Parts: sequence; structure tokens; C-alpha cells
Amino acid sequence: MNVTKKVLIASIAVALLPSMAMAQPANIPGYAVSTDGKVVKNSYKECWHAGFWTPSMAIAECDPGLIAKVEKPEPKVVVAAAPPAPLVAPTPAPAPVAQKVSFSADALFAFDKAVLKPEGKAELNAFAKNINGVSYESIHVTGHTDRFGSDKYNQKLSEQRATAVKDYLVSQDVAANKIDAVGAGEKNPTTKLGDCAGAKSKKVIACLQPDRRVDVEVTGSK
Repeated sequence: MNVTKKVLIASIAVALLPSMAMAQPANIPGYAVSTDGKVVKNSYKECWHAGFWTPSMAIAECDPGLIAKVEKPEPKVVVAAAPPAPLVAPTPAPAPVAQKVSFSADALFAFDKAVLKPEGKAELNAFAKNINGVSYESIHVTGHTDRFGSDKYNQKLSEQRATAVKDYLVSQDVAANKIDAVGAGEKNPTTKLGDCAGAKSKKVIACLQPDRRVDVEVTGSK
């Protein structure tokens, strides 16, 4: 290479140096810029990246595609939490139901007696069979008498009759720990005052028949 060619090449190199300066203004990091602060581009209008350039340094003039990705990040998919299951109130237990059966004392016992008659036992057999399908909590047996006789005598007779009924039901597999027996004497008559007026007679005794009874109350649910 002759001296003239060397001088020409050197002159061209010196002329290009100012426009290829790699000054790094703070507002355009990662790109080659000219001395007047403009980004240096090649003949294809592509910007020159500095060696330390990363996509995060992209500018709209040079890398608009990267800018679009940075400015419009992919939306995050938020999965809504499933609503809590509704609380279901527990089904309340059925309230105990009381059922009362009244047995005529005249059907169960001889007059003025506390020993069960055969027909009385037959009635109690049917009752015991009836409650086999019942989940009962308690059975309350109450004996009653009519007004004839002293209070003390009637109280004792009503207790004896109630106990006789209880004992027979227990013999028919009714739970003994769920049954109790009491006597009410003549305190709770079924007849009203004046219904059976008069002295003791067959007619008045027959009229007072509803007062002579044994009530059996069963509390439970089917």
C-alpha cells in the first residue's frame, strides 16, 4: 500500500470517529450514540447495541417490539376461591310425644280389689304389644278411684292398682327402669260435680265408673 492510500484511509477513519463515539448518556443506556446524543444506526436503520445491552434497556426508537412486551405484560389469571359450602343446620331431634291410655278399673279389677282379672290381663297384653314399636322414654301409671270410701283407703287402693298394672307390664318385657306407678286416690275424677248425686247405690256406683280407672301415659317417639 502506497503512502497516498494510507493517508486517505486515515483521513476517512478520523472523519468517522466523531459519529461512532460510544458515549453513554444516562437516558439511553445500552446503545451506541453519536456526540450529538443520537443513537447510531447502520445502513439498515438498525441501532447499535452496546456489549452490555439487555432487553430491559430497549427503547421505542430501536426496539419497539420489546417495548410493547415490557409495557403490556401478559395478564395474570386470578382464580377465584370457591365460595364456602353453605352451613346445613342439623335436623332437630323429634320432640317427645306423650300418649295416654285410660283403662277402666272395672275392666281390670273386681270391685274394690287390686288383683288383675284375666280380661284385664288381656287388655294389658294388647297394650304391651302395641308399644313394642315405640322408642319410649318413660311410662307413667296412675291409679284413680271414685269418691266412695275414705281418702286414706282410696289412696291406698289407687296405689295398689297402679302397682299391679306396672308389675304386669314389666312381666310382658316392658323396661322396669322406664316405668313408674303412683296413686291419685279420688282427687282427679272424670265425672263432674253433680253428675252422680245421691247416696251409695248400684246406680250411683255405675255412674261413677269413669272415675275408677288406671291411666297409662307413654312419652316417646315412633
